[in-house]
Amino acid sequence: MKPDWEDYKPSIDELISLRQASKECGLSPNHLRLLVGKGIIWGVKIDTLWVTTKQAVKEYLIQDRKTGPKPKKDLTL
Repeated sequence: MKPDWEDYKPSIDELISLRQASKECGLSPNHLRLLVGKGIIWGVKIDTLWVTTKQAVKEYLIQDRKTGPKPKKDLTL
């Protein structure tokens, strides 16, 4: 379930770069960027820097997530 980030307005003091967030949570900056793009975690681009908050990443990490390879699609016709 995707959280509703529409009303989320963090203060400037709460913002951290995706690189910093990746060091704290163990996910790569590229993966975090993908999650931001899908609206799974909150984030914005300021000039050339993508930022999020520790709270947004924490909320993602506490969710139940399926890990591992995705099931293959049945390609039979």
